[in-house]
Amino acid sequence: MQIRDLIPWNRNKQAITQKNEAEESPLQSLQRDINRVFDDFWSRFDRPFSVSNGFLTAGAPRTDVSETDEEVEIAVELPGLDEKNIEVNLTDDVLTIRGEKKEEKEEKKRGYYMSERSYGAFHRMIPLPPGVDTDKADANFQHGVLTIRLPRTQESKAKVKRIQVKGN
Repeated sequence: MQIRDLIPWNRNKQAITQKNEAEESPLQSLQRDINRVFDDFWSRFDRPFSVSNGFLTAGAPRTDVSETDEEVEIAVELPGLDEKNIEVNLTDDVLTIRGEKKEEKEEKKRGYYMSERSYGAFHRMIPLPPGVDTDKADANFQHGVLTIRLPRTQESKAKVKRIQVKGN
């Protein structure tokens, strides 16, 4: 018995699954297996880098974009990367972030030799709002988080008009 067998909400689901698997036809079994393969494949894309079956996989990194009257701030989670493996490009209206992670592992012991290599890369393009001063952009990478600050131009700050909200 495993720990997951003790979880009450898993017990009925597991019994039903086992019963259905015993009664299903070979085509249903094949369809179920194919569905699991696709579910496993697509579930990887919400994590920036993960190890699946010994291979490094990449998806879109988690990104937060916040905007104030003074600046646009973009924070991107890039765990395990170094700043030398990150590239940030800025055009007039698009910020592009690229990164790659290469991992090599080599082990030599008596009687065997093991060498593993894995590679993962990503790129993310973020459209920018008008009125951003691209000449004063600043990027900082610390503790696995890339933070990019794009200050607003004086003209765009002047165009901001606050409207007072009144209650009844």
